[in-house]
Amino acid sequence: MRLVLYTGKGGVGKTTTAAASALQSAAQGKRTLLISADSSHSLSDVLAQKVGPKPIAIVDNLQAVEIDARVEMGRHWGKISEFLVALFRHQGIEGVVAEELALLPGAEELTTLLAVDEFAVSGEFDFAVVDCAPTDTTLRLLTLPDVAHSSLRLLLKIQRALAGVMTPLARSVVSVPLPSADVFGEAEELLYAKLGVLRARIVDPQTSVRLVVTTERMVIEEARRAFTDLCLFGLRCDAVVVNRLLPEVATREAFFREWGEVQQERLAEITEIFAPLRVLEAKLGEEEIIGPRSLLALGQELFSDCLPDDVLSNAQGIGFHSQGGRYSVSIPLPGATLDGVDITKVDGELLVRTRSVSRALKLPRRMAALEVSEAHLREGVLSVYFRSGQVQRDPNPGVDTSDPIGAGSGRAAAEG
Repeated sequence: MRLVLYTGKGGVGKTTTAAASALQSAAQGKRTLLISADSSHSLSDVLAQKVGPKPIAIVDNLQAVEIDARVEMGRHWGKISEFLVALFRHQGIEGVVAEELALLPGAEELTTLLAVDEFAVSGEFDFAVVDCAPTDTTLRLLTLPDVAHSSLRLLLKIQRALAGVMTPLARSVVSVPLPSADVFGEAEELLYAKLGVLRARIVDPQTSVRLVVTTERMVIEEARRAFTDLCLFGLRCDAVVVNRLLPEVATREAFFREWGEVQQERLAEITEIFAPLRVLEAKLGEEEIIGPRSLLALGQELFSDCLPDDVLSNAQGIGFHSQGGRYSVSIPLPGATLDGVDITKVDGELLVRTRSVSRALKLPRRMAALEVSEAHLREGVLSVYFRSGQVQRDPNPGVDTSDPIGAGSGRAAAEG
């Protein structure tokens, strides 16, 4: 099943955009599911129809559901939660407070994603559109399977090994609740079986993230950071949706003319920042977009020359790498030429310019603290290497590494 997740800063129109995509897909005959993964559900408001924790029909070929994280936690996290509640109550923490403390960080996001995966494997739908929470929560949602799988796997093994030896003795000595085999069994199923499936689902080529923005500066900057983080975890972005652009008729008025010019400048900037992602544009309408009819009209505007379930960008994504203590980033530059690339690192950003392409990439924190040592352009991909201390040469034998850039700025070597 094709899976597309919409995210962005709060208030940019994520829910409206996701719903419009789903309506347009359903109108084209695709069995479509519209999912709200935001704890502050607003699908009911946008669709002008009550949506709950079970899928309901909206129009032909379209169902919608608002995932209830509490219900999903009971299904996937029940034994673990019961143990934690008992532990907290033993320490004198009562009632609702103990239940709230038992909600481990990331638990709600994880169980929400498990519900999305169950819909994906059901075979009932061709296309699923997910209305995600604001950007920071979405990043936790999408990166949690990778982080949890790698960091908790060893810890769980150690804890279970110790419990097998210590628990029988401890039960006769202390009164504090101790984890049972059921607790460990549920944790292992979650960690080894379900998280592995989720990791595969998130990085699957049939899964894409689309960033929803407006032309406000703060919104663009947050989307840039999100794009870097998504690339860092190997997640594919295929489009950026620019909402609330002033229509041409509005810019004819003197009051809006200057703001319209600013919007066009920001639109060009967005196209450069997120290249080679597809940029979809939505004009500000005369009326609020509520209900299937107006949502379908928006969907037709957004996808006038493509389909909502298309993979809108097949270009290679940005990659961050670490090997032997050496860090590098690979950046697709389809418009670059062999004449060279100008590179500058400023305040945690890598600025890359060619004759036809300009990009400003927000670096992960570990790489932001390092200096640029050298860079090479090969087959449309720019590789930039970082160092802390002595410059390290390109380790690939037989490859032209002449004219590497110096630390800070310079020109990239191009393989002729």
